[in-house]
Amino acid sequence: MTELPPLGIGTWQNTDPEACASAVATALDLGYRHVDTAEIYGNEEHVGDGLARSAVDREDVFLATKVHSDSTGLTYDDVIETARGSLDRLGVDYLDLLYVHWPTGDYAPGETLPAYDDLVDEGVTRNVGVSNFEPRQVEAAMDVLDEPLFANQVEMHPLLQQEELVAHAQEHDYYLVAYSPLARGDVFDVPEVSEVAEKHGVSEAQVSLAWLTQKDNVVAIPKATSREHIEDNWASLDLELDDEDVATIDDIEREDRHLDHDKGPWNQ
Repeated sequence: MTELPPLGIGTWQNTDPEACASAVATALDLGYRHVDTAEIYGNEEHVGDGLARSAVDREDVFLATKVHSDSTGLTYDDVIETARGSLDRLGVDYLDLLYVHWPTGDYAPGETLPAYDDLVDEGVTRNVGVSNFEPRQVEAAMDVLDEPLFANQVEMHPLLQQEELVAHAQEHDYYLVAYSPLARGDVFDVPEVSEVAEKHGVSEAQVSLAWLTQKDNVVAIPKATSREHIEDNWASLDLELDDEDVATIDDIEREDRHLDHDKGPWNQ
């Protein structure tokens, strides 16, 4: 399986052309090699500008985007058309990963997923992923796909620990990609996270990200726009949490979900 960098730059809600391009270029220049976007974010062109500004070679960047039923549809033809359009908007010749953004709307495994297989055959994308899928939905997708499932992207952070999904990803050897890994800033107000951060002299963001990326098969894609936050998040890779630290966070008994799956939100 292709190795997915443990920390990526997320771009959800980063729709200002200059801010988005600058964040992507800054992240790449600092060492990030994983960039995540989606067609429905409306910023693929800006992400592409950031890629072009960076001195990092395209081959060294793992680039992911997504197709959503609420935007372009998830029929076979819709997926093919949207994926090719993403190449144009991003200004690249291929994607490293293409996700099904949500299993909603006109998503139908038997019709939607063969398009992803064909896009791999055509060289449009190198890997296939799903997003916001529960284990049963992941297994249904795996049954249809000819290509191995590479990743499932879900909301995950110390306040939504996703134990079942982590175990499933580890058992079936695909990546769990954590979006909103800082619980949209809520981790800064969690006593257990602050306790570990104070112990190590680091930020709560670094603790939360280290807690995620030290798990097998788990990577994180925090959104950040300022150089300060991009750097702080990157420094989490140098933080080694000990067993006591991990247990302190594991024992947090909260389940705070920022996106309501029942309402089928489109953005993350």
